[in-house]
Amino acid sequence: MSVVTDEQVEAFQRDGFAVVEGALDADELERYGRAVDAAVAYRSSGDDRSVEDKTLYEQSFIQCMNLWEDHPGVRELTFHPRLGEMAARLLGADAVRVWHDQALYKESGGRETDAHQDLPFWPIKPADQVSGWIPFEGSTRAGGAMAYVPGSHRGGLKKFVDITHTMHPEPYDILDDPLIRDIEPVWVEVPPGTAVFHHSLCAHLASPNKTDRMRRVFTVIYFADGCVRRAPWPHVSVDRQSIGVGEPIRGEVAPVAWPRPAG
Repeated sequence: MSVVTDEQVEAFQRDGFAVVEGALDADELERYGRAVDAAVAYRSSGDDRSVEDKTLYEQSFIQCMNLWEDHPGVRELTFHPRLGEMAARLLGADAVRVWHDQALYKESGGRETDAHQDLPFWPIKPADQVSGWIPFEGSTRAGGAMAYVPGSHRGGLKKFVDITHTMHPEPYDILDDPLIRDIEPVWVEVPPGTAVFHHSLCAHLASPNKTDRMRRVFTVIYFADGCVRRAPWPHVSVDRQSIGVGEPIRGEVAPVAWPRPAG
């Protein structure tokens, strides 16, 4: 039995996102959730600022990247063979590599995540990347669920949105772009164990966290093996391996996630 259905593949190709229920079982959610919690606590230790005292970008989420490298318990999740196979199937790739993983923990009172596309941030081509978004406790709109603009990955839209609010105090309103302004974002609330995969050019956003709990989300960004560096601007996944423009992205910082030998 395939890890994703033909209908889910069709949805991903058509809409730019796909919802996969039962991606992780209850034991895995508990084990991996504890591992990511510990990793986030370690990475963010010493930061006792309130949400209000943080930058606008930091108010959207606590972001911790490449946790797989220094937290073995998280590594099991980043390289989970079932998730990697799902990503490969959705992309139609024979093999996928890890661009990076990241925890995106939205604190109680955290602001919305501005609408954006992922690929304009990344010096990689072609557009064969997919992010697996895993909320350990499921997602609700009140708690920071995601919304996706269906079909926004297919219409030629490719806009950089400064969600850090550092270069442009008022970032580009991608939802008002002529290519997608008539498309209503689809809010996706999911139960625990569900993963939502979205294409690197699918415009997406997240609601603020109005609950009294942390929104605990882990993501893995996969790319089809064979992608190359498309631009000289910096990114850890290519700079740490001295990969030049036009060269294939591979190596210890961007390892194969699927398929891998057993064990």
